[in-house]
Amino acid sequence: MDLPDWTLIRSFLAVAEAGSLSAAARTIGVSQPTLGRHIQAIEQALQVALFTRTSQGQALTEAGEALLPSARAMQAAAAELAMTARSRFAGIEGTVRITASRVVSQVILPPVLARLRAEEPGLQIDLVPSDTSENLLFGEADIALRMYRPTQGDLVARHLADLPLGLFAAKAYLDRKGRPTSPAELMRLDFVGQDRMDQIIRVMQALGIDVTRSFFPVRCDDPLTYVELVRAGCGLGGILRAVGDADPLLERIDLIPGLPSLPVWLTAPPRLRQSPRLRRVWDALAAAFPA
Repeated sequence: MDLPDWTLIRSFLAVAEAGSLSAAARTIGVSQPTLGRHIQAIEQALQVALFTRTSQGQALTEAGEALLPSARAMQAAAAELAMTARSRFAGIEGTVRITASRVVSQVILPPVLARLRAEEPGLQIDLVPSDTSENLLFGEADIALRMYRPTQGDLVARHLADLPLGLFAAKAYLDRKGRPTSPAELMRLDFVGQDRMDQIIRVMQALGIDVTRSFFPVRCDDPLTYVELVRAGCGLGGILRAVGDADPLLERIDLIPGLPSLPVWLTAPPRLRQSPRLRRVWDALAAAFPA
């Protein structure tokens, strides 16, 4: 038998999901008589009854239920075909929601996203600076940049880079206090610490520097404010080299070997593989970080 064309299959899906001709007609924007003719045509083409009339509307027959998964698969394939064609010949269009840490969102992503938008003017970006973990599988974001390896097994993940940390101080602070030439002199200077978090303490202890919360005269958990405190001269602080080396007010102090690096992981839900739009943004972010 000849397979029915896609228009008839779309009408079949609309009635199956809406449960009545009138509701389905409103959904796909055709008249109810036209939709009725489509159902008659697909039933004739397939030589089987797909619906039976009930007091509530149209109910699928056993044959209709059996054909529904295949029809939905055709719908998904048609949508993917259309999306691929649009991305190939008409450019990437639509919105992508990206979440990243506040520091990465402020320092690294703006020029990357500006270049991407210049290349893809039909693309819209929602950037969500956040140091919490949005759930990608539930649609809270499309793509995430994380400073740790994702633990959800269903996510697509790629390790992009390791961003090195450095110990920095304001040049004005060092002019006032003097520049240390040894670890002993270094430890006589002020350090900016964290309030309720303990990552800095744990890093210093791993390097053999045993300190407690009271060692830090100024403490703050917000990463952007932390950098500003160091810039203002409140003390020394661990800052990403990509941030500190580019700041004319800061000076790096290389007296503590073995400072760690922060890993950067690019993560997305499985639909990344079916979306040229998400894939385009993914590729742009992946290309930017090694540089």
